Formats: sequence, structure tokens, C-alpha cells
Amino acid sequence: MTKTRVAVDVGGTFTDVCIMDEGTGQIRIEKTPSTPDDPMRAIMTGVSDAKVDLADVTMFSHGTTVATNALITRNLPRAAMVCTEGFRDVVEIRRSNKEDLWDTYKDVAKPYIPRRDRLTVKERIDAGGKIITPLDEDEARRVAAILKKRDVKAIAVCFINSYVNSENEVRMREILREVMPDVHISISAEIMPEIFEHERFSTTMVNAVVSPVVVDYVSRLSDKLADGGYARDLLLLHTGGGVMTPASVKDFAARLAGSGIAAGAIASRFIGNLCGYENSIGFDMGGTSTDVSLTYRGESTVTKDWYIEYGYPIRFPSIEVLTIGAGGGSLAWKDEGGSLRNGPQSAGATPGPACYSNGNMVATNSDANVVLGRLGHSLAGGDITLDPALAEEAVRRTVAAPFGMELHAAAEAIIDVANANMANAVRLLSISRGHDPRDFALVAFGGAGALHGAAVAKELSIPVVIVPPNPGVTSAMGCLLVDIQHDFSDSFMADAASTKPEDLEAAFARIEKEALERLRHEGVAPEDTVLQRTVEMMYQGQWRSLAVSAPSRITSTEDLVNGFHREHEREYNFRREEAPVSIFRVGVKATGIVQKAKLPSFEVTEHQPTPQGTRDVWFKGKACKADIYDRAQMKAGATFTGPAIVEQVDSTVVVPPKATATVDQYMNILIRVEA
Repeated sequence: MTKTRVAVDVGGTFTDVCIMDEGTGQIRIEKTPSTPDDPMRAIMTGVSDAKVDLADVTMFSHGTTVATNALITRNLPRAAMVCTEGFRDVVEIRRSNKEDLWDTYKDVAKPYIPRRDRLTVKERIDAGGKIITPLDEDEARRVAAILKKRDVKAIAVCFINSYVNSENEVRMREILREVMPDVHISISAEIMPEIFEHERFSTTMVNAVVSPVVVDYVSRLSDKLADGGYARDLLLLHTGGGVMTPASVKDFAARLAGSGIAAGAIASRFIGNLCGYENSIGFDMGGTSTDVSLTYRGESTVTKDWYIEYGYPIRFPSIEVLTIGAGGGSLAWKDEGGSLRNGPQSAGATPGPACYSNGNMVATNSDANVVLGRLGHSLAGGDITLDPALAEEAVRRTVAAPFGMELHAAAEAIIDVANANMANAVRLLSISRGHDPRDFALVAFGGAGALHGAAVAKELSIPVVIVPPNPGVTSAMGCLLVDIQHDFSDSFMADAASTKPEDLEAAFARIEKEALERLRHEGVAPEDTVLQRTVEMMYQGQWRSLAVSAPSRITSTEDLVNGFHREHEREYNFRREEAPVSIFRVGVKATGIVQKAKLPSFEVTEHQPTPQGTRDVWFKGKACKADIYDRAQMKAGATFTGPAIVEQVDSTVVVPPKATATVDQYMNILIRVEA
């Protein structure tokens, strides 16, 4: 009996299913159009079309956009917030800043919970954790009765200073559950036990509002898989780069916001490390957007400063991914100043690019690539036929005629603008953070990543582009490469020079106990458990902190301080040895190791592959005869030069003139771009 692992990534255009044979490591793929109204339908269709017997599946992992889409569209159930008296407006006051400071007309979005549903109770805890005013239980029960009458589906409980003493929040939750036992309740002391009330309140609010949506979706999908014969836990990818079971989703639903984009970053890191590049940039270009991530010294960059909508931070640790509206379906348009723009508007899956013949007549990146000969006349193994005449008509109407350009020049202009947008996104994650792109490899994947990867690399002087064997489903494959992982943290505000190692050890002991209990709850055996410590530090007077790795046994704070100096110099290009250093927070990453299947390796024999034919492909205003290769026929060791096009079921690879491409032992295509 063949044992398999299945991973599913739901995108804006396609749902990708990746099936791995545990015995051989061989991967096969299935793509099906996404069903935004209910992503589960596309998942089950993909599983069915791939002829997967769920009874033979040993692991089913899933990167989901359900939480993200619910927040973006604000298609959320009615939720409420219970706050300390006088603090109901913390989430609305925010930090009194704006995303675009100089745009008078652009304001921050309203909170996910409106003011009328943010109620207060009398209680107060001081900064040291002492209860000044006990919870007024009569008032708490009055609030519970009001919320029951309003038929709210979720409640966020956010009290001042509860991160140091959760007693009042816990009691408030008990009272709410007495009245509404089936309502989802999130308390800030458990969701994010850290200082900074806005960030703590906001994270708890987001967790509360998405809980009913996410839990319902995960429960339905779990039941559907079980009905099909799947006998284990569904694993959900979260933004921190690990997976969680449905049991944890019930408590930390907001961790799935951004779940889908994290899968690509994980896969990119894995492929870069596999090819010998511990520094790599993930370039995941799909039909609607492009996700850019960065791996430095073999590890993904992680941030706590992220959000779905500006002004409402979600402070769970997350793999840093920058998303821009640039994909195969991004629309070309002329702005009010007469300049050519590209995206963020997209044709999506329906109607799709003009060449899909579904009624859209506005040029997209896909249409431009068809006109330039870089994209053939069929996709998805022939399931989608592209009409070059409609593509040409759209490019003429949208760009060539309005700008007075020749057809192919107009198509190249569309692609150049898209590439410039994506190159700028890469710069934001690399150059602006003190990294030189020339020291990195570009891992290009997604349905359109391999079409544009070489051009973006050339723009940034990145020396090599890695195209994985199945670029269109690489994000889905990322779901097969992760462990069960949770992040825990606790405030520890103290001067580093006067902090005793035993005090730090006591703080770590508290959160490590919680971490071990969580992993045990998810069925992780002790021998598969790994705990990694971090200490967040800052120069006194600073606002933001930097995380430094801490040993399993701390005997001195001096090494921690020296590590902070080094990290600060790398991140900000300066260090202040003479300045006092403050400890801000301690954290633990708890990992439950999941057995991973190995990708197959092939013997490398250098050779020149045989092209399937040639066609005219346009580069820099000139038509070139480009060799056309079938990737399914390529073997390890194949070497060829551009201009060339490599076609496969889920993507198309463009090798520009003067570039050299080789196929490695893992069947990745490595394109070396001329500087």
C-alpha cells in the first residue's frame, strides 16, 4: 500500500494540490480553479481529480487564505470587546499615525469591532500586577446579558495590565461562558501576554473576529476529510512557519491570517538551502499577486510588525513576506498623469486575462507575455487554451493605441513596469535591511515567477535564479516541509547589566512549561520536541527591540548583550557599546518535529538537451529565435543557453539571451544571468 502526503495551497486564481509518495519522494501535482465562495470545494475537487485515496494519506497539510480574506473583505460575524472602564477606544486611537502621512483623504480603516459593541467593566490592575479594583461581577453579568441579547458570535476580553496578572480577565471569561457557553472568547493575557496595550488589544480583537469563520471552516474540512477516510489531524500552516492542529486553531485563529503566503517562503528557504544557497530571496508570482520573502544564513526573517489592514497589528511572530499586486492577471492602465501603470487591480480567475476568452478586454501581464512569444498558447497541460489574437487586441487597445506605441514595444512596456514593481519589493526586503542582493539567489516560483524571475534578477544584479521542478505548486510543497510550531513570549523589562541569570532562567522556565504542555496537547512525543530561546533587547530609550538567540542554560548576560550589539550593527549599521542595554521580552519557539519525506536525487550527466522546436520571442525590441524545451523531458545535467523557453504543466520558464541554464540533481533549473 502506497503511503502519501498531501499539501494544498489555495491561491486567488488556482488551488494547488501537491502529492508526495513517502517511499520514493516523487511529487505529482494537480491544479484546479479556486472557489472563493467556499475554498473547501476546490480542495476536494483537486483531491478527487488527483485520484488521492484519503485512507492512504499519512499527512494532510493546508495553507489557507480563509482568515486573510475574511479580514480583507470584512465578511465577519458580529463580535464584541469587553474592556477596562475608560479604555474602550484603545483600538481606535491606535498610535495616532497613518499609512500615508501626507494623504489628507486617506484615513485608517475602522476597527473590526465597532464602538457600540466595545463595552466596559470596572476593574483595575497596576503595572506591577497588583489588583487595585477587583472585577465588578454584577457589572460583568450585565455586560454578558447585553452581549447575549445582541447575539454576538465572538468576544475579546482586553483589560489593562492583564499581561502581568490575568486574574480579572479569566474571571470575566468564566462569567461570559456561564451566559454564552458556545461563544468564542479570546482573552488578551493568553493571546499576547505582553506590554503595549494597543498591540495586545488589536491582536486579541483580530483573533476574536476570525475565530468563528476559521473554526467553522477547519471543522468542516476536517469532517470532510474524515468522511473520505483520512484518519489523522488536519495540519494548518500558520504565519510563523509551522503548522497547528484544529485544537490550537480554536484558541489562536488569528495565527492563520497570512497562512497561505508563509508556505511559499518556507518552500523557498528549503529549495535555496538544498541548492547550497543559505541566502536566498523567495519570488512567488501567481495570478493575482507576488510574495517576496528573504532567507538569511539559512533562516527566514521573522517579524512581529505586520497586519492585514494598516493600524491593526497582529503581533504573533510571522515570516516576513511582502505582498504586492503584481501577477499574471494584473491589469495595465494609464493613470491621470499619463503614465503606464500595472496592477494592483487583477483580472483574477474570472474573467481572467483577455487571452482566456472570457470577456475581459483589458491587457494583463499574461496577455503581454503571449504577444511577446514568452507564453505559449496553452496552460495547465492543455486545459486552458490561450487566444493570441485576443491578447494582441487587448494590448493594442490598452497600451499601444493610448501611448502611440508599436504592439511589441507596448507589450514589453507592460512587462517592464511589472518587473520594476517587483524589483522594488525585493529592494525593500533586502537593500533597505542591510542586505546586498548580489549575495543572494532568487528562487522563482508560482505560476508566473519563472516567466519574470530572470529579468528581475538582472535588474537587481542577483547572479542566479533557481526554478524548482514544479514552480506552480511550490507553495503547496512548502506545507509538506514544516513542523508543528508555536511561539511563546513574556515581558521581561529590566536593565541587562543588573539582571541575574537565574531570573532569566526562571522566566524561561515558566513559558517553556506552557510550550511543552501545548505540544503534548497536539500529540508531539518528547523526543520530537525542540525548544529555542530568544531574548529581545534594546538600547535604553529605544522603542523597538531586536531578538538575540539565547542558550539552553544562561550563565551570564554579557554574551547576550554582545550578541545584541552585533545584531543591531547588522540591522541598522551602527552599535553603541557604551550605551546601557535593556531586556524587553523573552521568547521560546516550541517545535514538534514532523518526519519529512526526502526529495529524489538523480545522477548528473552533463549534456545538451534537444529542443522540441523554436518560435519568435521578443527581447529588447527584437524578435529572437528561441529554443522551446519540454521540462518533462529534461534530465539532470542538462545545460543550455538563452534565448530559450521551457514549458511545463504548471509554469513557463524564460531564459533570456546570453543567460545559461543548468538542471541540477534535484531537477531545479539554475539560470545564471549576465550582469
